[in-house]
Amino acid sequence: MLDKNWRPAEVEAKQYANWEKNGDFAAGVKAGADPYCIVIPPPNVTGSLHMGHALNNTLQDILIRHKRMSGLNVLWQPGTDHAGIATQMVVERKLEAEGVKRRDLGREKFLEKVWEWKEESGGTITGQLRRLGASCDWSRERFTMDEGLSRAVLKVFVALHKQGLIYKDKRLVNWDPKLHTAISDLEVLQTEIKGHLWHFKYPVEGIDGKYITVATTRPETMLGDTAVAVNPEDERYKDLIGKYAILPLVGRRIPIVGDEHADPEQGSGAVKITPAHDFNDFEVGRRHNLEIINILDAEACLNDNVPEKYRGMDRFEARKQVVADLEAEGLLARIDDHLHTVPYGDRGGVPVEPWLTDQWFADAATLAKPAIEAVEQGRTKFVPENWNKTYYEWMRSIQPWCISRQLWWGHQIPAWYGPDGEIFVEETEEEARAAAKAHYGKDEELTRDPDVLDTWFSSALWPFSTLGWPDETPELKRYYPTSVLITGFDIIFFWVARMMMMGIHFMGEEPFHTVYIHALVRDAKGAKMSKSKGNVIDPLELVEKYGADALRFTLAAMTMPGRDVRMDESRVEGYRNFGTKLWNAARFCEMNECLPVEGFDPKSAKNRLNRWIIGEVAACGHEIDRALGVYRFDEAANAAYAFTRNTFCDWYVELAKPLFNGEDEAVKAETRATAAWVMNRILRLLHPFMPFITEELWEQFGAGDTRLINAEWPQFEGLEDKDAADEIGWVIGLISGIRSARSEMNVPPGAKIPMVLIGAEQGNRERLEAYGELISWLARLERMEAVDAGASPPSGSIQIVHREATVALPVGDVIDIAQEKARLEKEIVKLEAEAEKIRKKLSNEGFLAKAPQAVVDENKERLADLEARIAQLRVALERLSGL
Repeated sequence: MLDKNWRPAEVEAKQYANWEKNGDFAAGVKAGADPYCIVIPPPNVTGSLHMGHALNNTLQDILIRHKRMSGLNVLWQPGTDHAGIATQMVVERKLEAEGVKRRDLGREKFLEKVWEWKEESGGTITGQLRRLGASCDWSRERFTMDEGLSRAVLKVFVALHKQGLIYKDKRLVNWDPKLHTAISDLEVLQTEIKGHLWHFKYPVEGIDGKYITVATTRPETMLGDTAVAVNPEDERYKDLIGKYAILPLVGRRIPIVGDEHADPEQGSGAVKITPAHDFNDFEVGRRHNLEIINILDAEACLNDNVPEKYRGMDRFEARKQVVADLEAEGLLARIDDHLHTVPYGDRGGVPVEPWLTDQWFADAATLAKPAIEAVEQGRTKFVPENWNKTYYEWMRSIQPWCISRQLWWGHQIPAWYGPDGEIFVEETEEEARAAAKAHYGKDEELTRDPDVLDTWFSSALWPFSTLGWPDETPELKRYYPTSVLITGFDIIFFWVARMMMMGIHFMGEEPFHTVYIHALVRDAKGAKMSKSKGNVIDPLELVEKYGADALRFTLAAMTMPGRDVRMDESRVEGYRNFGTKLWNAARFCEMNECLPVEGFDPKSAKNRLNRWIIGEVAACGHEIDRALGVYRFDEAANAAYAFTRNTFCDWYVELAKPLFNGEDEAVKAETRATAAWVMNRILRLLHPFMPFITEELWEQFGAGDTRLINAEWPQFEGLEDKDAADEIGWVIGLISGIRSARSEMNVPPGAKIPMVLIGAEQGNRERLEAYGELISWLARLERMEAVDAGASPPSGSIQIVHREATVALPVGDVIDIAQEKARLEKEIVKLEAEAEKIRKKLSNEGFLAKAPQAVVDENKERLADLEARIAQLRVALERLSGL
């Protein structure tokens, strides 16, 4: 017997342990079937489950469970990322708390400590994914620094270097002066601050009293200026192009160049050019062959390339001094308050500097060409399709990829330097020594490059390295290319694009045929979650409170293309209640002896109600298949919800009660078999969304030894019955219409009222007679009669239309009509006032320009809801006005 209440906490741990113990997640079980593979976006080994992880992995698991039940040879490949900078910081902080510094330990000892930490604490997030119900093949779990993946990384680096696609160069990078490493754009937070814009006057050489005014938010960088740029079409400066300015405080003669980077509409129209400390200036410098002068050291202190007075100063100290000195020389034109963005390192927490340094780079432009063509030619598709544009914009303007990091934790670059600086790139030190001996003609001392690779470099190999590459494994042959990638939009460039580049280059084809891009999870008001706002929602807290199934179903039901998910706890609670309703329906079936009947053929059902519910579950199954096929998780979840909660629990269970309690034993037996068969199908259809409760109930309704996770996805061909659908639809429509009218008119729930059906066809009169007792009971009617068209409705009746007929409901004796009219009019006035406020807001160009899109969408949704409700109330008012 099922327990009276559904208790997620008790069931989830038990069922997950059973799945793992029985090897239910294992790939390769259905060896002859078509393959279906998803590689998990590897979470950081330092990470804990956040709402983005919960959404991403729920969507993957829905697809995986659906395809597994559909008979495919499924692999969901799990693993974690070594997260170079994040992990190194975690371990450094731990050691510092013990009074130990990383550099005191030395590289080898420090890395031992990192591996120790990884073994002790690195499995947190994979345990949390299990709590969510993720059915990955954990026996194949990989780590970006495990032996196999490390071998793949070395092989790729060496191969690309030998092909000329990896090289060392001196270029600008995002430099974190606290952590002393280059960082990727993804690790840079653009932070809006209230700062200043300083306007300086640079003397023009050879023209007394002539100055060219430039503006900057970073005055200290002017010490590294090597030009002033003006737009070649700017009439104010055309005559100065080709002349020189004298750089104040330094005395350096710098050219005035014409370049479209200078915007005549911005500031004075003249721009100071510091190629060593600004990414745009670096490109201007290359175009005009300008000198590149690096004025900062690794600590962001001024170096020996500036006048002696400023050497050794911290950048912010130097800023104050430069401004003071320029003001003293009469060259400070003005200072404006200025709201602007400053790039901060997300780990170091200090402003990063564009810094000129020797780094390793990949020729991303060359690697990107076939990856662009793959999307252009439709071999890889983005869903929603609008993300193609973002992909193209990034890929077509791609810059060299800085792949080196000045860290200890990560894949150390396989490059060794000879005594004269000659570089030898090989997979092993032995091979490097052999190459050096061939070059020098004798053995020479070699020094390995201390840098490690960008974490995204190893992640770019994930779809094929996890399957065993560079070895030609059976898994690589079977599952590459993978089927679909589920990921967030924020890493299309950092991860998706790079997997495309590496996959095509090394495997000869795209790593996946579809990239599904999901949106952000925001709070209930549409605001982005952040610790500073205090609106972060912990998915594990929701799992503890409502169960994993409820959270999973919420995320699926709210995932719509192009729309962020607004996570409202009340929705999770609502879907927990949905689980409870399913549980109670199962208990109802159990109490009415609705147990699986071996060999039951739904096509043999004779009773109209049973044929109707069989057809409805078939329609639901078809809709779920269609929706999941086009990645409409919301439509699939809502189809399952609508059928289970409304059609089965609210209608079939109620309409079937007279059959269970009737005298016809054949009908009773058929109804029991039908209810059990439909419940069995409900559990299958809901399993990808709500795996725990469905697996638990399957033990009662499974009709076999197979666990639900391995059961076949249901097929529903030839089960729809149009006549049954029309007949039961007529009954449900009539009851629903009467209930709605009663509610709108505030008819007391306990009051029974008469009903007159005017002008119904003969077939529908017969339906009224056949289902009369049910209709009276469920619609709370005192009596019913059917009359011919043209008959007058009883006095005091409100009227509703039901198909070809009119339904008259005399309510004058059970409600105060004047009072109800006043109530409805008051409610309409109140809602109209609110709607008008929103209309004005949405017609205000200023609001539309400044408000986040999420806020605009929220207002549009609210207006639509208000207008729909107002229309309902007006219909109700019209009905009352006719009395």
